[in-house]
Amino acid sequence: MVVAEKGCCVTGHRDIPRHQVERVEQALRREVRAAIAEGYTRFISGFAPGVDLMFAAIVVQEQASHPQLRLEAAIPYAGRMNTKNPQVQELLQACSCVKVMCQHYQPACYMQRNRFMVECAQRVLAVYDGRAGGGTRYTMDYAYKMGRDVRVIALEQ
Repeated sequence: MVVAEKGCCVTGHRDIPRHQVERVEQALRREVRAAIAEGYTRFISGFAPGVDLMFAAIVVQEQASHPQLRLEAAIPYAGRMNTKNPQVQELLQACSCVKVMCQHYQPACYMQRNRFMVECAQRVLAVYDGRAGGGTRYTMDYAYKMGRDVRVIALEQ
């Protein structure tokens, strides 16, 4: 019998208030470590600035002591791969898989990326500030609808 690999993805805001960055990073690290302890080995990031990149960097750091971990990138459209951001390029090199949703930008490409991540994961880590709309809220709602284990890290208002 083949046991399916347990996946964990992240969703969150790009604009984490500066005074909350350290707390959010510590909370994400705790959640990633808890997932590892529970047998999760597949970690999927959408590679947006903010929470996504923070999560990806934490997973890469954890790979040093847990070589079985796999970081995967879910990129909304091919043009996002052309960024000059050295952190993004370094983290992409650390990925075992890079999935590009659309060849060219289209309005739904971010929603497609978010749905893909949730569909590939049993656990969703969400850094959320309470906004009524937006990509993070949409992804959380979709994850709840799909019966995923959603772990919310609340941003202070």
